[in-house]
Amino acid sequence: MSAIPPAPIHLTTRERLILFVLLGAGFMLAVDFSILNVAFPDIGAGVGLSRGALPWITTAYMLPAAGFTLVFGRLADLAGRRRLFLGGIALLVAASLLGGFAGGPGLLLTARVSQGFATAMATPAALSLLTSTFQEGAARDRALGLNGALLSGGFTVGAMVGGSLVSLLSWRAAFFINVPVAVVILAVAPMLLPADRREHSVHDGHSEHPGRSRLDLPGAVTVTTGLLAATYAVIEKNGIVGAAAVLLLVAFVAVERRAAAPLVPLPVLRRPTVAWGNAGGFVAFTMEPAMIFLMTLYLQGTLHLSPLATGFVFGVPGLASIGAGVAAGRFIGRHGARRVLAAGLAVQGLATLPLLLTGSGRWALAVLIPALFVGFFGHVTAIVAYTVTGTSGLPDAEQGLATGLTLMTQQVAITSGIPILSAVAATRGGDLAGTHLALAVDVAVTLAGAALVWVGLRPRTPAAPGRESGRAVEQAPASAAVFTNASGQPATLS
Repeated sequence: MSAIPPAPIHLTTRERLILFVLLGAGFMLAVDFSILNVAFPDIGAGVGLSRGALPWITTAYMLPAAGFTLVFGRLADLAGRRRLFLGGIALLVAASLLGGFAGGPGLLLTARVSQGFATAMATPAALSLLTSTFQEGAARDRALGLNGALLSGGFTVGAMVGGSLVSLLSWRAAFFINVPVAVVILAVAPMLLPADRREHSVHDGHSEHPGRSRLDLPGAVTVTTGLLAATYAVIEKNGIVGAAAVLLLVAFVAVERRAAAPLVPLPVLRRPTVAWGNAGGFVAFTMEPAMIFLMTLYLQGTLHLSPLATGFVFGVPGLASIGAGVAAGRFIGRHGARRVLAAGLAVQGLATLPLLLTGSGRWALAVLIPALFVGFFGHVTAIVAYTVTGTSGLPDAEQGLATGLTLMTQQVAITSGIPILSAVAATRGGDLAGTHLALAVDVAVTLAGAALVWVGLRPRTPAAPGRESGRAVEQAPASAAVFTNASGQPATLS
């Protein structure tokens, strides 16, 4: 049975402008994440930060970005998405100015912490504004596809622009560059984004009843401290803090079981779309950024390329990410999010295999660049599919929670992957053999993740009369894949 072609998508002028503003903000935040990566030595020299302390430039950003995204995502549902989005962008402006003018390590790290908080505030609010503006289906899939393309493109552009700015101007320009863009967003967004309205709902674990709207403070404290501890434990390889993180997250689950209005209703986490969508996203974001980190060290340490040349090596394949983001929404409309997510992960993993053949000669670039091109395409396709999956079947009142979960998955995964694969590489002395071993682990984990997602997202609908259970779902377009949500009502998997 042939797939049903997707219907044409018609957006109003206002919807196009909202899309432009939200995607522009996401792109800016992605650039902000990666733009300093090639400037660490210059930054350290400029503010008097020792070489051993340079990783804290990243750590100071990642701790709040990973630890507070979920809480701010839920707060966007309760206190207002537009309000939180604008507050995050305003904080980003202040933090960027502080970082650009910093004269010592204290001010610099304070600026990075503030940028992390700004990201934790703005990204889930922006993504939930996106998912609540466009109805579930083809329009949302296309919007999330463009979001995925610009997310990956922002990381790539950040690396390239960062190298150029440091070479031509100063590391301080890497902080200042997003300020005018953020100011324009602050000026335009209030006129376009819908006014905030308070969502009133209390979850009893099975249904949604009208009631009071409030933040689950014990849940917010336990999950935030647990995620902060987990992020710190992974970055610093601290087992004691890691054990404390596990205890805090277990306490969070216990708190949520008893809360009248839980921060994260546990039935939401048991939905296949949420659980397996985020599992797929975790694999995608754990492995690919870690591979890029290893290849950055390889290009500069083994092939002796400059930071600027390294940025362009990643920039050329990065064009594939833009194409993948545009195409992924169409793929999902034709084949369903389950197939696209599993296929994207499989392509990401298989494209890493040729990197096991790289050596110490410049000829390796002939292997590396095409492999990165294919891998980036699969990676961004998987990003779009996991975002669509993880936010499907949930009401607008929970889109901040859903997007907070997907973005928390992203932040924690990026934080975890680099230390894990770096530790694997270090078992062989950190040389080329160690890099190959780490890449082999990358391939195995990514392909295993693709298989688990394929099984975990299999259709669970009861058999219709005269049909085998789930067959109609597998053959229908994505918008027809039906699951049952926590309240027993049908929910679609786009």
